[in-house]
Amino acid sequence: MRRMRSLRSVLTATVTAIAAAGLAATGAGSAQAASPLPARVFAPYFESWTGESPAALADQSGARHLTMAFLQTASAGSCTPYWNGDTGSPVSSATFGSDIKKIQANGGDVIPSFGGYTADTTGTEIADSCGDVDQIAAAYEKVITTYDVARLDMDIEVDSLDNSAGVDRRNKAIKKVQDWAAASGRKVEISYTLPTTTTGLASSGLAVLKNAVTNGARVDVANIMTFDYYDNATHNMANDTQTAATGLYNQLAKLYPSKSAAQLWGMIGVTEMPGVDDFGPAETFTLANAKQVYSWAVSKGINTLSFWALQRDNGSCPGGAAADNCSGIQQNTWDFTHVFAPFTSGTTAPADDFSVTASPASGSVAAGKSATTAVKTAVTAGEAQTLQLTVDGAPKGVTASLSPTSLKAGASATLTLDTTSAAASGTYDINVTAQSPSGSHTATYSLTVTGGSGSVCTSTPWATGSVYTGGQQVSYEGHNWKAKWWTTGEEPGTTGEWGVWQDLGPC
Repeated sequence: MRRMRSLRSVLTATVTAIAAAGLAATGAGSAQAASPLPARVFAPYFESWTGESPAALADQSGARHLTMAFLQTASAGSCTPYWNGDTGSPVSSATFGSDIKKIQANGGDVIPSFGGYTADTTGTEIADSCGDVDQIAAAYEKVITTYDVARLDMDIEVDSLDNSAGVDRRNKAIKKVQDWAAASGRKVEISYTLPTTTTGLASSGLAVLKNAVTNGARVDVANIMTFDYYDNATHNMANDTQTAATGLYNQLAKLYPSKSAAQLWGMIGVTEMPGVDDFGPAETFTLANAKQVYSWAVSKGINTLSFWALQRDNGSCPGGAAADNCSGIQQNTWDFTHVFAPFTSGTTAPADDFSVTASPASGSVAAGKSATTAVKTAVTAGEAQTLQLTVDGAPKGVTASLSPTSLKAGASATLTLDTTSAAASGTYDINVTAQSPSGSHTATYSLTVTGGSGSVCTSTPWATGSVYTGGQQVSYEGHNWKAKWWTTGEEPGTTGEWGVWQDLGPC
């Protein structure tokens, strides 16, 4: 993967390499390590060159695990990896260390990924670049101990697939790391991210796994990139994911004949590319595709769901070509993440949920005039639901209305606030509540009225959930009211003159 791909690229990736600013000595590091990853994990790729905080995007999106792309050397011939191949971003606690600790503290983890399209085509993938197996192994170990991670990913494509010496060095180094981890009491997994056809790995990708078997290197996850097929065929990207993974399953069954069907499926990972991939619109992965893949992945018990990349999970460039920062299709921000995120817990489909906001969230109006704001809703998990909108909090002299009052999550309504000259000057919170079968959410618009001739109620506003005793006063709809006895939930003015509330007149 790289940033801007050529016609033969397989996963958007730019120079992003996690590696060691100084090589770790074999055996270095504490025996205490991060907890192993879940048996099923959603870990989208994070583009590390953008300057964004991985912890912040993980928090905003709901993706608790991230695959950090990429680690590579600064130049061919080097044995020292850096994030993004940038010597200013060494493998150290000062580079992404605090972000990774925060992600781990929140119950997630990161998977540092070596390689990627740029590294694999410039000789800067560490096993292609460095001729010393021990130094390659030491670099892997330094990443593990510096960030206290439980898995490393090897993104191997294009030229690196055909570099047989590099393939052999990489797997020999992986075997050394696995021996070191076992001696240190660490659980370290290795994933290989490889390009695929719609029927499984091509011979070059399969050769990487065969070499791992020959060298005794354990491959925990074979992760296929199910996009950028470049075969000029008609594609249903979800169906193609399933046929590609089935082909991989059959290939793994021959490489690991002693493994059960469940164990083989548990070795498989799938990485999608949301929206339009590098080939173009003929290879478009839709939200409907994502939901199909999610259900299939849960049913098969595969190990990893991922996509390239977290920063693309938004609809800011509908109708556009493949890009690093948007999907090229109509969507809400984090739509694909919200579909895939429940995979980590592994058992249930995403629960339906939504958000509601007022935009702008505040405004000022002269008494006698009107103000409007947009009430925006978005799907935050699962399917779009029908929402019923209501509004409250408008003071005397202000009439609030919504259009429409019923909509699908993802659509917007307009809140209109008409004032009269009798409205009292002041600032009021107007609440818009959206109700759905799964629950409700409320957005607040702060309205400031100026130049009004009305008076302001100074008594505490009546609240439906509060308990009132005899003698307590409240304000409600421009009047003061006094409780005659204990009450809760009884709206002033609705129980008549013999009711609990005595009308003390306008404020």
